[in-house]
Amino acid sequence: MTLSDEFLLEMHRRMVRIRLFDERASKMVKRGHIPGTVHTSIGQEAQVVGACMALEDDDYMTGNHRSHGHPIGKGSPLGPLMAELVGKATGICKGKGGSLHLADFSVGSLGESGIVGSSIPIATGAGLSAQVLGTGRVSLAFFGDGAANQGCLYEALNLAGVWKLPVVYLCENNQYALSTPAHTVTSGRVADRAAGFGIPGVRVENGQDVLAVYEAVSEAVRRARAGEGPTLLEVVTYRYREHSEGLRINVDYRDETERETWLSRDPIKLFAEVLVERGVASAEEVEALEKEVAEEVEESVRFANESPYPDESVAFEDLYTDPQTSEVVR
Repeated sequence: MTLSDEFLLEMHRRMVRIRLFDERASKMVKRGHIPGTVHTSIGQEAQVVGACMALEDDDYMTGNHRSHGHPIGKGSPLGPLMAELVGKATGICKGKGGSLHLADFSVGSLGESGIVGSSIPIATGAGLSAQVLGTGRVSLAFFGDGAANQGCLYEALNLAGVWKLPVVYLCENNQYALSTPAHTVTSGRVADRAAGFGIPGVRVENGQDVLAVYEAVSEAVRRARAGEGPTLLEVVTYRYREHSEGLRINVDYRDETERETWLSRDPIKLFAEVLVERGVASAEEVEALEKEVAEEVEESVRFANESPYPDESVAFEDLYTDPQTSEVVR
């Protein structure tokens, strides 16, 4: 697998974007600048970027409730994303989606939802449309280990397997569904369940290695684009923060040794070391890149702050029907 220096640097740039964007969003929630809460991908950046950069620009992707990182990994600009989090009219969904319902069709991001597993059928439908229309596109569905036990996943795997749809199903196994350890509710390995549908199942043990994730997803994308059908991937990773920002749980459900072990495997620090060791960039150049991203994130905040809120007159736009103007049938 030969990747250009520019490609490797872009991988690092996108991982840092996700980290700093989510850290900034966390602060904004705590200061009351973002309504409700947000779910961050801090610690999971490698599996997001490795997967998204294995796709072409016009390929489809669906996320889940933890999905600021997914559109960033696919190439979305930060300004409209931040504006969406604060409910501004310049947001990618005009301020109507917020943190839990992001979508950016310009990069193939078809949306996300707080309903566990709900985007899996959407990604499957996108794969079906690509097959019927002959566009050559691939669809990637992100879902967590909590969604791995939802029935819609197995209906989708069965249908995609029968019709050989160009879909990649990626389980982000961060090992906790809110505060429930995956091993207490999930029997066996998620990837092994692929055998029941006659499709490949691949488990990436080191989901903190962006290149390992990229290689595994690239092969799944290749198969899908060649008409060989879907693949189920399970990527083992870890979220460093709480399930959602501001969530208070009285019981410490994570072992401190476990936490420290995963913190020592920070995907961004690990990849920065790889870039330096390979001679792709010096430590100073990596630091300069990270400073550029930090300014980019701050600019996204300025953009969001200076943007207007949606006018109340557009409240019923973008719906299937406008209840204010629809003719009432008596």
